[in-house]
Amino acid sequence: MAIVSFLISLAGATMLLLFAVRMVRTGIERSYGASFQRVLTGQRSNAQASMVGIALAIVLQSSAAVALLTSGFAASGLLTFPTGLAIVLGGDLGSALIIQILSFKLDWLVPLLLAIGGYLFVKTEARKARQLGRILMGVAFILISLRFLREAMDPIRDSAFLPAIAEYLARDYITAFLVGGALAFVMHSSVAAILMCVTLVQIGAIPFAAGLSLVLGANFGSGFIPVWLSRGMDPVARRIPFANLALRGTWAVITLFGANLALRTGLLGDPQGGQMLVTAHLAFNASLLVLALPFCRKLQSPFENLIKDPIRAEQTQGLMRPTSALNLRQVHSPTQALSALKRELLRMADLVEAMFQPCLNLYQAGDKDQIKAVQAIDHDVNDCLSGIRGFVAALPSDEFSKADAKIARDLMEYAIRLETAGDVVAKRLTILAGEMRSKGATFSKDGWSELVQMHEGILANMRLASNVLISDDLESARLLSLEKTEIKRAERDSRKRHLKRLQHGTTDSFETSDIHLETLRAFREFNSHIAAVAYPILYRNGQLLETRLIEDMPKSETPA
Repeated sequence: MAIVSFLISLAGATMLLLFAVRMVRTGIERSYGASFQRVLTGQRSNAQASMVGIALAIVLQSSAAVALLTSGFAASGLLTFPTGLAIVLGGDLGSALIIQILSFKLDWLVPLLLAIGGYLFVKTEARKARQLGRILMGVAFILISLRFLREAMDPIRDSAFLPAIAEYLARDYITAFLVGGALAFVMHSSVAAILMCVTLVQIGAIPFAAGLSLVLGANFGSGFIPVWLSRGMDPVARRIPFANLALRGTWAVITLFGANLALRTGLLGDPQGGQMLVTAHLAFNASLLVLALPFCRKLQSPFENLIKDPIRAEQTQGLMRPTSALNLRQVHSPTQALSALKRELLRMADLVEAMFQPCLNLYQAGDKDQIKAVQAIDHDVNDCLSGIRGFVAALPSDEFSKADAKIARDLMEYAIRLETAGDVVAKRLTILAGEMRSKGATFSKDGWSELVQMHEGILANMRLASNVLISDDLESARLLSLEKTEIKRAERDSRKRHLKRLQHGTTDSFETSDIHLETLRAFREFNSHIAAVAYPILYRNGQLLETRLIEDMPKSETPA
């Protein structure tokens, strides 16, 4: 019975630890996710890139999240293989630093973090304040889960069961290595897995030798997580996780045999305690970064040969062209008809995103052909709207409930919004880009930075809008609505700062003043159309008012 109670307590503590790590990462991504692209892609050397990886892993509390972000940007052509691999290697060291911080005795912080975090998350409406509350509560939950883990071990610490397993793992370090790797992969979090191992050593449940083999195995297993999660990406994206796995796996196996030989011969003395294990984990990742960084560029060619590039798109032009998801034979089934409408809207949203994503590049280096290519996509967007309009018109009203008919109308209205958003790009932003090119003008450094940040925020909102369209999730819809408000605030603040720069006589600001202000207005309008997908969900759940006007005005007395 003690074993059953132990397993239940262990499972509960583990799940809480995983949830807490994810909670912290979610809060940070929702607050600052749109800035990651600029941070990741702005590095000029591998050493700088590794420093960025360290910082991002500390912020996100996950080296796997850093690896996935890096892979995504590599697939988009924004990161080279050497830079991306350097970022991932830095992320592994950053993850180790997080474990050092969380391994300290910080139980006294739990009530304070819960009080402040709970207040910010529950009582405030500002987006960043709420996400800060989520982050603080997540850190508190991590500390609570570690306390639960220690308490779960107390009943069986002196039993015959745990010492037998601990002795076996200390004796068979290869098995311990494999167990550690499997633990990290199953938990999908190296931070959680290694914190568990450190806690077990800290309370004396397993000896240091077994803990070291488990931690080295967890380091190896953590390399499989981004490989597994990126399995559906392009080959360009998958090369970086595979290279990281090869480096981590090789160094982990070498360190495993070397460290256990040194422990058995007494070269390392008699290391004990969880802090010594954390130090060993830090030393492993720091030495891997130092040794592997010079080879990042040299590994590119072998992994390009190992994971081949796909056939280029121009070689199969016309064969893979996306087709409409609408089929008039589905109009008699409400479920299939609405699903088809959502799929077509997703296709339409992808086309609009393909128009919007390069628009800032057009301001800097766009020629007439690039501008025309973006404008040409608008014809496909218009065709999508025409198809959706015809499909909705063909829906038989007698076979649809009022609720389903209302959803179809809402989807039709969002299609109109997407088409209008496409017009903002094709008929305003590309025209402004052409004006910039013809004038040979440039924005001021501050003005350009403001536009880049708004552009990043809107791209993040487009991805969130697609998730809202698919899931009908109320929390995501609320977040999208709050993000719309943030873009409006950013537009207003940028306009004020621009006017201040004009007052101070900044030459670049004078030359591009009209274009800057018009671009801000276009960005704000574009984002409003994208965020409109949240309105029906918010209205259905009583989260949106029909009007902000006061309905009952006091009647003024008519003078005699």
